[in-house]
Amino acid sequence: MKKLSVEESAQLGREARRLSPRSAHGEWAAPADRRDPVLLLEQQDETRVPFLVPIRHGRMRVSPFTFYRGTARIMAADLASTPTSGLTVQLGGDAHLSNFGAYASPERQLVFDANDFDETLRGPWEWDLKRLATSFMIAGGHLGFPRRACAEITSRCTQAYRRAMGEFARTGYVKLWYDYVSSDEVRAAAESDPAELTKRLNRFERRARSKTSLQALSKLTVPVDGHHQIRSDPPVLFPLRDLPAEYDAPALEAAALEAFDNYKSTLSDDRHWLLNRYTPVDVGIKVVGVGSVGTRCLIILLEGRDRDDPLFLQAKEATASVLEEHLEPSPYRNHGRRVVEGQRMIQAQSDIFLGWTEGREGVHFYLRQLRDWKGSVEVETVTPNQLRFYASLCGRTMARGHARSGDPVAISSYMGKSDNLDRAVTAFAEAYAVQNLEDYQRFNSAIDDGRLEVAEDA
Repeated sequence: MKKLSVEESAQLGREARRLSPRSAHGEWAAPADRRDPVLLLEQQDETRVPFLVPIRHGRMRVSPFTFYRGTARIMAADLASTPTSGLTVQLGGDAHLSNFGAYASPERQLVFDANDFDETLRGPWEWDLKRLATSFMIAGGHLGFPRRACAEITSRCTQAYRRAMGEFARTGYVKLWYDYVSSDEVRAAAESDPAELTKRLNRFERRARSKTSLQALSKLTVPVDGHHQIRSDPPVLFPLRDLPAEYDAPALEAAALEAFDNYKSTLSDDRHWLLNRYTPVDVGIKVVGVGSVGTRCLIILLEGRDRDDPLFLQAKEATASVLEEHLEPSPYRNHGRRVVEGQRMIQAQSDIFLGWTEGREGVHFYLRQLRDWKGSVEVETVTPNQLRFYASLCGRTMARGHARSGDPVAISSYMGKSDNLDRAVTAFAEAYAVQNLEDYQRFNSAIDDGRLEVAEDA
């Protein structure tokens, strides 16, 4: 593909604006042939572990916001009918505010970035932005914020994205690649906000730094014969040996360890060497998140120099991205690799143990550390001012990932310097929040009618 000059990229963006006006992004009306959202969820359930599916439904039923977290497939189908500029990036694929957070960089700094890439694929940047902006609109409504405050928060997300993209359009490629947001920079940006926001950030950082493998050891294991074993707390946490007999736990554990050995080859030699110093001692199942519930999600406990030197790895099943139903398929045969390569493209700093593998039955997985200073926003307790600040942070962070993988000059030129796009995306988010509520009500009716089985976490 021919490399465009800066002026050619800017012209590309201006031409895209002429063909697809920014105001068009404010429109949402369900098409007459819109697919049944409950059916889309049921079809996803067919590929998931049956006894975990009711837990997924239970978590989605908590509120319209938790429901939204599980609707990546529904919204992808809806976004496929909306206008785009034709400019593409590496999408996160499930961009909502709970899929951003803090974690430890390889240099042991606490950094802020997107942290969920199960659906990553190349596609229109507008899809990620609209899903993220809508999550703020829905969260604000769920928390009872006034309509005007919800609109201001949502607009702030798009505004931050637009302004950051303009900045990245003027940034050299290597400098852009090194750009990341540290916890110190987040705190500095909050200095002009009320003291409560700074207090919350300090508490967030302390909690994130406490989430280590040693902390997980105390929470997730019990001592047995001088070693640690994964604790049994069904249905959300249990060792493979506790599975019913029909699942053949010994064979599953052997297959998991074989896949783990194959995963090592996807790491660089130095990290492969480091991992080889650890010995796997137990494998279990740990239910995480909302949208991922029901997929095969394993945790592997490894022991280093002694029993007090643990390492927890998480192996998450990777299936075809929900976006592939509407966009070009992934160039990677293994969907675990699709997730890993997309994450490396978008994230400024990635886990040193990030890699992929394939199970005996052709199931794809990607692996990473389970807990390494990980933290996320507590949605239920934020104030409008705090959510507004967080919207700006997420918008800027998303722009950086898109600028790394797309043409920031063209995208910035398309968006322009006015607030036209901000207002349009906010209008879309407001309309789609209504759609989400209608879908949520249909989802609850399906549960009440017995169409969907539901279970609460133990």
